[in-house]
Amino acid sequence: MQYRRFGRSEIRMPVFSLGGMRYQQSWDDLPLEDVEEENQRNLEAVVRRALELGVNHIETARGYGSSERQLGRILPTLPRDKIVVQTKIAPCADPELFRQHVHESLDRLGLEHIDLLGLHGINTYEAHWHSVRPGGCLEVARQLQAEGKVRHVGFSTHGSLPQILDTLRTDVNGGFDYVNLHWYYIFQNNWPAIEEATRRDIGVFIISPVNKGGMLNSPSDRLVELCGPLHPIVFNCLFCLARPQVHTLSLGAARPSDFDLQMRVPPLLEGAANTLTPIVARLDAAMADAVGPEVAQRYAEGLPDWQSAPGYMNFKTMLWLRNLALAYDLVEYGQMRYNLLGNGGHWFPGLSAAGLGAIPDEAFAKAVKNSPFADQVRGWLEQTHSLLGGAAVQRLSQS
Repeated sequence: MQYRRFGRSEIRMPVFSLGGMRYQQSWDDLPLEDVEEENQRNLEAVVRRALELGVNHIETARGYGSSERQLGRILPTLPRDKIVVQTKIAPCADPELFRQHVHESLDRLGLEHIDLLGLHGINTYEAHWHSVRPGGCLEVARQLQAEGKVRHVGFSTHGSLPQILDTLRTDVNGGFDYVNLHWYYIFQNNWPAIEEATRRDIGVFIISPVNKGGMLNSPSDRLVELCGPLHPIVFNCLFCLARPQVHTLSLGAARPSDFDLQMRVPPLLEGAANTLTPIVARLDAAMADAVGPEVAQRYAEGLPDWQSAPGYMNFKTMLWLRNLALAYDLVEYGQMRYNLLGNGGHWFPGLSAAGLGAIPDEAFAKAVKNSPFADQVRGWLEQTHSLLGGAAVQRLSQS
């Protein structure tokens, strides 16, 4: 295993972290007596396999159902100075409730302190304000740090790039020590946030590069072909870790064997550029061939954000998913993400094109007039809905 300095926390972080949202018994907060022994044995086997491989960062969240409680059966049995434990708790309007939730998580985990406390889901400016306002949740987190209950404080986000940048630039109460965010080959929009984190010596943790990075556990034949000779999981993880600004990738293992492909990555890091260059060139060319080189680069240009789009439709996300489906046959992935629109809350905001027919031509034309493809956008959205529309999908934590 390779390790990287996790920003100003100075933690020696493994390049893979064990995410705790796929091995738990339930997304409901079950009491331990309702947890099946077979599931608990599997969870503990996953944790022990991670530690055998040098993956000593264990990450979970209060919102991950029974995850914290189940981890609390094994974490107290491990050498405390050999593991790095992170949990995440959503900021809220009542900072004392946030404080209560931190203490509850400590109790569930069976620990005296948390190495990394993340303010979970700063996806909106409302959550941002609950966090950074005077007397808010960040201030409470720093108080808990002074009490020895928390070592370092960060945040996780699925928000827009401007909102992420504003949160990274927070200076009150010491700001944030690390960030969990999305960035991988098929979604590189957040690179400026990683650059900002680097300038501020903030640790960078990449969320779900396997699942959110294209459902790479079951990749399309087209993606397998384009990523050869690497498996798409290996390619995507190598693509991320080839940037030294990225410190660790979440590995959401459901069983001990789920580490196998990722463990091929560390030996490839030294020659990553030579390995990645031809694969990236093929992937880029496939996108340009599928949608046109100018569309590949500029499809989102001039389009309104979902808040100001007619029908609150998320134009940019829909066209991004269309391009991925056409270039890489990521239809199943596209369907999963597309049908979260209208169902994913602030984790995946805006609506799909289901209501496109109700938007008058004049209003639509006004909304897209700054796009270099203004005459084509409506047809592309219709195509996207035809290709990807279907039954509503819930986030994993809602299902």
